[in-house]
Amino acid sequence: MSAATTRSRTPDRLCAEAIDLARTAAEEAAAPGVVGEHIGVVSEGDRVVTHFFECKEPGYRGWRWAATVARASRAKIVTLDEVVLLPGRDAVLAPEWVPWSERLRPGDLGPGDLLPTDQEDLRLEPGFSGEEEPPPNSALAEGLTELAEREDADVSPGSPAAQSVPARGSITSVAEELGMRRARVLSRYGLHVAADRWEESFGPKTAMAQAAPATCASCGFLAPIGGSLGQAFGVCGNEFSPADGRVVSLAYGCGAHSEAAVMPTPPRPPLPVVDETRVDPFPLRPAADSGSVPAEGDDEAAELGHA
Repeated sequence: MSAATTRSRTPDRLCAEAIDLARTAAEEAAAPGVVGEHIGVVSEGDRVVTHFFECKEPGYRGWRWAATVARASRAKIVTLDEVVLLPGRDAVLAPEWVPWSERLRPGDLGPGDLLPTDQEDLRLEPGFSGEEEPPPNSALAEGLTELAEREDADVSPGSPAAQSVPARGSITSVAEELGMRRARVLSRYGLHVAADRWEESFGPKTAMAQAAPATCASCGFLAPIGGSLGQAFGVCGNEFSPADGRVVSLAYGCGAHSEAAVMPTPPRPPLPVVDETRVDPFPLRPAADSGSVPAEGDDEAAELGHA
């Protein structure tokens, strides 16, 4: 350890005694009445000392005014170096600044917002453009150029409509038909990240899939998708499913499976048969033997006074 370092641990006597000079400088830099008591002194080096004063400014609890004084070698006059407001150990500080790219969360993008994509985004890779060197950025419409400037994004000018139409039968036309003629496409890393995110939401490990009677692979409401992701994912088309309109894993499932419980068709009653060729007679008077009392009179009952 050098002699200079050893000396710097002990505050210079003249600088340590210049409390009034430090207080006057702090009061000039701060608002009136916010500089409190002298709470300490720290040696910053040879003949360089910092005086700390309590800060009474509302909203700055735990902060302190720091006035640094110094003097030249063999000089007896102490001069002011700087005055700053510094946080103490119990100071209330703002949270650490986080870049917008790390603060952004799914669902934060609203109407009119422009989300620039990093040129070195690992989720993307150059697509087939028909040239040896792929374009560095995707072509955006002219209407988005001003919005890109306001968002401080670097995009290439041009419009997709201004692109040349490839000749039929060429490699470029085949690439365009397959959906590959874009400036950038999903890389293998981007495919894996998307697959992991989809499987976390609608995959075989979810509670809904664990209780499902069957998987989406055998469901009639599953709409297949193209590309390599179509081997493991599809789109749910059942309006009663919790995954309606979402990309689901083929190993996912829910209670709205098309073959889980097929309801039998209820029996339909036969149609009434009407025979229009037959005439059914309807008598105007009932038959004589249709009642419970015989039509002929009982002589014995008549003698006794019965009808």
